[in-house]
This record gives sequence, structure tokens and C-alpha cells, in this order.
Amino acid sequence: MRIRVALAAAALVLFPLAVSAQQPPVAEAMTAVAPGKFAGLIEARVTLLVDSIDKASRSVVLKNARGEHLKVIAGDDIKNFDQIKVGDHVITTYTQELMMTLKKGGGALRERIDSSQQGSAAAGQKPAAYEAKEVAFVADVQQVDRKKQTVTLRGAKKTLTLKIKDPEQLKLISKGDQVEGVFAEAIAIAVVPAPAKAKK
Repeated sequence: MRIRVALAAAALVLFPLAVSAQQPPVAEAMTAVAPGKFAGLIEARVTLLVDSIDKASRSVVLKNARGEHLKVIAGDDIKNFDQIKVGDHVITTYTQELMMTLKKGGGALRERIDSSQQGSAAAGQKPAAYEAKEVAFVADVQQVDRKKQTVTLRGAKKTLTLKIKDPEQLKLISKGDQVEGVFAEAIAIAVVPAPAKAKK
């Protein structure tokens, strides 16, 4: 996932899940919500402090809660660079969600439908951007491993192994069944002004 905003690198360094992986981390967090229905959700939020700015090189040094520093460069396509001030906060939020429904017996064609949307702040505002993608799919149950509590799904473009925590739910799934579901992933980055100092 790529976002055209000066501080996107912060998300990649401080929250590696923002980089689309071969296996979505949410695959390890599947929980049964009803018979034959499964859901997984991962959320994270990171706040960084703008520690220093070099306007000549268009670089920004960010600091996390542990005092570690990260330097990022704003490309020329970032029109709102001058709105960033020392003391501002850079807030990165990331979510990944997977919803699935079991279809006993299968028979449908494997398919995948991708959609995405993105946006950024208007000129003159603090830098901000978001990008979200969604994948609707139908996949075949290729393998069920009851000892490891995993299910391997073969979709139209990739194969994925999910961990199903509830053994009773796992009993409902057999090789040859299908699942229909939606996978969604989103990341947002925003620069917010430094909190106003209290008057003495």
C-alpha cells in the first residue's frame, strides 16, 4: 500500500503491517461469530512528534514515545509541507478486517473483486491522506488441518491459510466447501497541531 503523503514512511517503519504482506496478519486472528461465520480485526494507532524540520531539504525528523527518531523526506508533490510545525503530532491509524461465510458443498466459481479509494488534504491544510482497499472473494477450501486448527483457502489469485480458534466451528468445514468473504485494509496519516499551552 502506498500513500502520497510526506510522512507515509512513518507508518511503514513503526507499523510494518501497513505493507501488504503475503499473508494478512488478520488471518491469525479469526474468531467465529456464528455457525459458519468468521471475523478477524486488527487495529493500531501510532502517534509521533515532529521534532525538527529542515525546509531547505524538505526533511522532517519524527520522534516516537520511546525517544527514537525517524527522518522522512517530503517530495515536491507534497503541497502542504509549509503547514508542518515543530511540536505537531503525526497520527497514523491502520485497520485490517476479514469477514467470511462458509458455503457448504461449494460449486461457485472462484472470484476476486478489488476496489480502492484514497484522498488527501486540500491545499493550505495540514498534510493528511488515507488509502483503503477492499477485496470481495469466493474461495475453495483446499485443506483442513484439525490438529493445527487451520484452513487453507484457494482464491482466484492466491492461496491463504487461516487459523480457526474454535474447534467446534472447524468441524463444520470440509475440503470442497467454499467461503465467501470480504477483506478490507486501510491506513490514514494526519498531521495535527501541537496542543495549545496552558496560560500561567
